[in-house]
Amino acid sequence: MTLSPERASVPASVPASGVRRLTRTLYAYAFCDEFVLLYPVYALLFSDTGLSVWQITTLFALWSLTGVVLEVPSGAWADAVSRRLLLVLGPLLTAVGFALWVLAPSYGAFALGFVLWGAGGALGSGALEALVYDELDRRGAARRYAGVMGRARSIGLVATMTAMGLAGPVFTWGGYGAVGAASVLVCLLGAAVATRFPEHRRPPAEDTAGWTATLRAGLAEARADRSVRGALLLVPAVSAVWGALDEYTPLLVRDTGVAHQTVPWLLLVIWAGATAGALLAGVAERLTRAGFAALLTVSALALAVGAAAGTPVALLLVALAFGGFQLATVLADARLQHRIEDTGRATLTSVAGLGTELATLTVFGAYAATATVTGHGTAFAWFAVPYLLTALLLVTVVRRAAAVAGRARPRSRRCPS
Repeated sequence: MTLSPERASVPASVPASGVRRLTRTLYAYAFCDEFVLLYPVYALLFSDTGLSVWQITTLFALWSLTGVVLEVPSGAWADAVSRRLLLVLGPLLTAVGFALWVLAPSYGAFALGFVLWGAGGALGSGALEALVYDELDRRGAARRYAGVMGRARSIGLVATMTAMGLAGPVFTWGGYGAVGAASVLVCLLGAAVATRFPEHRRPPAEDTAGWTATLRAGLAEARADRSVRGALLLVPAVSAVWGALDEYTPLLVRDTGVAHQTVPWLLLVIWAGATAGALLAGVAERLTRAGFAALLTVSALALAVGAAAGTPVALLLVALAFGGFQLATVLADARLQHRIEDTGRATLTSVAGLGTELATLTVFGAYAATATVTGHGTAFAWFAVPYLLTALLLVTVVRRAAAVAGRARPRSRRCPS
């Protein structure tokens, strides 16, 4: 079995103009979603306002908790109403949150801003993937999903790196007000871009207040279909660990002994690796399960060796690992989309997102406990183990499937001589 869609042959003629409009809108939306100049400086804003480390930590926890609570309900809502509508609302909520931060800086405003930001992110999670897949499928181009989403992720990473580079000059010119205003404007632009998404799917005829029925239907599909369950579990297994480790890469880089001003440049190397991995998604979509397991194994070994070495040059291996994990994340999402029926697509995508959020919180706690004792390089190396275990599980599944197929295959009999 491969990670590519198990569908009938795709029509030879794909409406190119419709696909181009969809992908251009997606790429613009992905850029706006990540081009936030507040990213590199909002922790400084909190500190300069007088918040303690403990208070800042509670804000991050509130942000994560909001995503956990709203992830699945928002996905069910996206299946019950217009997905495009939710993609418009998400950036608007985030814009309000950012505006509160710079207009009325205080613990209460920061907390409310994080709730709005978390809610905005939850509205888009699941809805975006479902809309893109269904629109591609409608045009006979579902096979392009992994490549399209891989490029979108790459554009998002480039937007983040660009924002990091511009935040310093803009902050020097206008302080937190200028950085915050630029972030609000980009969110508003993202909402405007979202109105350009094509959406031909009709929401269910029943009242939208009945989104709980949509949620139950989506979860019932997961319970009934073993392949859907496997795909749901694979998404957090692949994306949670490296997604959490990404938050600690500045500390890993600093521990190699480089000067502080060198840290951002080495971070760009690691992010470039992740960007390259996402761009390879279209080429790698037809990886078999064994090939996918090999991808995870090579990436895990590169992470362990590169992190444990503790040298700037060895960070190239960490970049290679992050590229592999990013590629695996896009492919796992594509595998899930190919197995979901249309009616519950956003719901089940959000269920996978919830699993990722919960697993990420677990990794945060485990990493803090590990790094406190061993240091960042060793902690990074230890977190290669979950990927090796996932790869081993995939190989086991492949061998069992081969054994079952071998037993089911009729044996040839010799004709008597």
